Parts: sequence; C-alpha cells; structure tokens
Amino acid sequence: MTESTEDRRDPIKVMVVDDHPMWRDAVARDLAESGFEVVATASDGDQAVRRAKAAAPDVLVLDLNLPAKPGVQVCKEVVAANPALRVLVLSASGEHADVLEAVKSGATGYLLKSASTGELQDAVRRTAVGDPVFTPGLAGLVLGEYRRLASEQGPAPDTGEPKAPRLTDRETEVLRLVAKGLSYKQIAERLVISHRTVQNHVQNTLGKLQLHNRVELVRYAIERGLDDE
Repeated sequence: MTESTEDRRDPIKVMVVDDHPMWRDAVARDLAESGFEVVATASDGDQAVRRAKAAAPDVLVLDLNLPAKPGVQVCKEVVAANPALRVLVLSASGEHADVLEAVKSGATGYLLKSASTGELQDAVRRTAVGDPVFTPGLAGLVLGEYRRLASEQGPAPDTGEPKAPRLTDRETEVLRLVAKGLSYKQIAERLVISHRTVQNHVQNTLGKLQLHNRVELVRYAIERGLDDE
C-alpha cells in the first residue's frame, strides 16, 4: 500500500545520477538539506544501474545524457530490476522525443533542469507516492502520444483469453480521471474522498490489472477510451 506524503514517516530515499559533478553534488546537497535521504549518487550509466540495485532508493533522479549507458537504458534496467522504484528524469532537454522515450522506458516523471529547487523537491515527493510529474506542457504531450498509439493499434483482438479482472465502479471512476491526466489531489477533490483513498484505489487497480506503475495505468485506460468518457 502506498502512502501519501502527509502520512509518510521515514525520509524518502533518493539517488542522483548526473555526469556533471557540480550539478550532481548541488542537487544531492539541496535534497539532503530539505529532508530527503540521499543514499547514492552516480556519474555514468553503468555505475547508476549497479548502485541503484545496491542502494534501493525510492526515487532515482536521472539525467538522460550519460556516458557508458544512456539514461533511457538505465531507466529500463532499474525499473525491470525493481518495479517499485520511481524514476524522475531531470534533463536539460525538453525535446518531445526525449520525453516520450523516457516515459516509455518507465520514467514516472520528467522535469527540466530550469526548474527551481522547490519545484524539484515537490516533484521528488510526488514521484515517491506515484504521481506522474511533468514540466508544464509535457503531460499533455504524453497523454496525446498514448492516444495516438492507441488509435493506431485499434481494439485488442479477441484471443479467447480470460477478460481483464472486473473493477469496481469507484475504481473505474478513478481510472477514468487518471486517464484524463488528473493528479491524486485533483481526483480526491473531484470525488470528495481522501488522497489516501485515491492511492488505495489506484494500487488495487494496478494489482488487478497486473500493471507496475501509473504510467502503464494511463496507457491501459487510454487504449480503452476511458479518457473520452
């Protein structure tokens, strides 16, 4: 069961990956001074994968442009090794192709390096509880790409396999709002329920559908047209 940032008692464990020493150290220092537990840092892709497996952070703050192994490959490998790990990309690039590739590789969020320290801290907190966090304008891009992919693929063929597990009416309602790009807080306000209850519904839905994170959940919902209802 996930916890809201208000309920959480232990500090969020963070790992920072960037090949520029001054930037990496500054981000790690700022996060540590604001109450996060920085469990590791890394300067290249291979080192990042090794240390992420050993340190088991809650959130990996990851640059994409890395020596030895690109950030998107690091993202794929660390998420495959630990599906509970959240990846927040912190990049100088706002190119749409980079954003989409990062999300498809398993990143939960994408923030530009022009973000303020406060914005980064908030993004790490929200990423830790599963909220997708994007620099303004990028969330719509990601949702639009999922819609395009879903329309190209068309409806899933009837293979005779068992249907997807049945969701409750409330789970379906929450899933529909997730597909529209609403945050947990916005969903809670819309449905007049607590932030924690929204998280519980999302976790139950992930378990029923055998999905790993909210990004996959958004894709699932959009493929079924729930964002248009």
